[in-house]
Amino acid sequence: MAHTLWPASEPELAEMRRFNRKLAWLPRFKIRNRVTPRLIQALLRASQKIKRAPAVEIKQVNGVPVRILRPSGKPKGVVLDIHGGGWVIGNAQMDDDLNLGMVNACDVVVVSVDYRLAVDTPVEGLMEDCLAAARWLLTAAEFADLPVFVVGESAGGHLAAATLLALKQWPELLKRISGAVLYYGVYDLTGTPSVRTAGPQTLMLDGPGMVEALRMLTPGLSDDERRQPPLSPLYGDFSGLPPALMFVGELDPLKDDTLLIAEHWPEAEAHLLPESAHGFIHFPVAMAASVLACSHTWIAQRMLLINV
Repeated sequence: MAHTLWPASEPELAEMRRFNRKLAWLPRFKIRNRVTPRLIQALLRASQKIKRAPAVEIKQVNGVPVRILRPSGKPKGVVLDIHGGGWVIGNAQMDDDLNLGMVNACDVVVVSVDYRLAVDTPVEGLMEDCLAAARWLLTAAEFADLPVFVVGESAGGHLAAATLLALKQWPELLKRISGAVLYYGVYDLTGTPSVRTAGPQTLMLDGPGMVEALRMLTPGLSDDERRQPPLSPLYGDFSGLPPALMFVGELDPLKDDTLLIAEHWPEAEAHLLPESAHGFIHFPVAMAASVLACSHTWIAQRMLLINV
């Protein structure tokens, strides 16, 4: 497969194994109904009211709310960020820490999309929100001379890939995108082999219930309909898409999603993280910090090439 194994040291692997033992005691994220995600979302918003937020600009673009973080000096690029959360929880504020790290490391503006959630809106509506935000960013005068990057994590990786495929309708806009960074995305809504064989030992995610959860997100559709791109980006045409940097953990039930899409993406660089579960970029471990640093360096290097 078109990927490389992340070069982790033995101390880094041991640290991740210790953290995984803690994860094993935690409940797995499940999508079984619409009540639980609403409760989790309410708790998330309550916690965010307590935490001090950074200086941000919040605006409506093409009817979609976005959260904008800016560097202190002149920006060298702009990033469209699409948060994770299984399509049913989360918001743009949830990514503040990650996005501030990118702002400070790369001197970029980060525009994070507050798309609607699938507890009230079909997944196609979430895709429409992300596409609307992308089209605004790609036509906004203030970003006209800046290289553009798309970043997505988990469900946000799905929405990022779907947005890039949808932008093929506007080739001039798609050409403006200099790269994509995709962390452990979901690219087949019928379930890749690693999803279908995931057992109860999986960390973070409820392995045995994942296929049914994907069906709940797309009610009324057959598996053939679920495989249609951009709903399932894995089956799309990747010609003309920008270079992509991808990461996934070897313990993630979504492992095959990244490894398979990397095979079809002409300019994809995919890394498989040993001993790593879903969501690893949020873990307080050295490997996560290294991955984020790699992402920042990749964006900075591509901006340098473009701005030369």
